[in-house]
Amino acid sequence: MRFERPHRGLADSYRALVREFQARGEPLVPFPLSYENRDFDAFVRGLEASSRGEGLPDGFVPHSTFWLVDDAGEVVAVSNLRHRLTDKLRIEGGHIGYGVRPSARRRGHATALLGHTLQEARAVGVTDALVTCAKGNAGSVATILRCGGKYDDEEFVPERNEVVQRYWIAIA
Repeated sequence: MRFERPHRGLADSYRALVREFQARGEPLVPFPLSYENRDFDAFVRGLEASSRGEGLPDGFVPHSTFWLVDDAGEVVAVSNLRHRLTDKLRIEGGHIGYGVRPSARRRGHATALLGHTLQEARAVGVTDALVTCAKGNAGSVATILRCGGKYDDEEFVPERNEVVQRYWIAIA
């Protein structure tokens, strides 16, 4: 497994990952999966600018996107690290969002991805990372706990029509 920043070399694999989510009718999580990527070079430049805090929409914070790539060179998971929190991110979203390609789930990719993303969080000055998930997402809860997450609280979020749980992970 390799932990990489997005780049043109894996454009086809990345697009296939997005299509898998769409084919299953699943939400595109983390949110950069929903970004337009027909012009892949522009897509990558936009992600790089976001990590520097450039050209962000109102209410957004600088954020970095990462890929977990398997030994066959396929993008199997994507994470997004928000460099700081807003009031909205404290309710849902937190510092880190991640998603695993549906055909690659239940193989430890989420745990590896979250672990690597926590290292990147430390690099941007985050000492305690907030990670949120739907209460009913047992796989995500297990991943967060494996990575050191400590349950904080939960709240019904009307926009999602579900209970969102919040976990804090101390970054050593």
